[in-house]
Amino acid sequence: MRELLPEIERWQREGKQVALATVVKVYGSAPRPLGAKMAISSAGEMAGSVSGGCVEGAVVEEALACLQQPPGAGRSRLVEYGISDELAMSVGLACGGTIQVFVEPLDW
Repeated sequence: MRELLPEIERWQREGKQVALATVVKVYGSAPRPLGAKMAISSAGEMAGSVSGGCVEGAVVEEALACLQQPPGAGRSRLVEYGISDELAMSVGLACGGTIQVFVEPLDW
């Protein structure tokens, strides 16, 4: 998290909203460990990684949707990524594992 702070602070100084994505559960093999974090600005910029590039695009979409919700409207969300028939052609973890990622707006 400490390595993300300079980017988060810069985005906030620029007046951008920021969301934080955290790996909260890992099933099987995954490229990033439990607790890996990625910050996303309301302009779509990102810092850090939750999967080494496998699902970052999908996480950015979830974060932007989260930031578009009004405060107090259930902005945080828990999303799961892994190999499945539905996701095999779009997003997935090449290593065969499944991860759960908690996406939340930063309000500080």
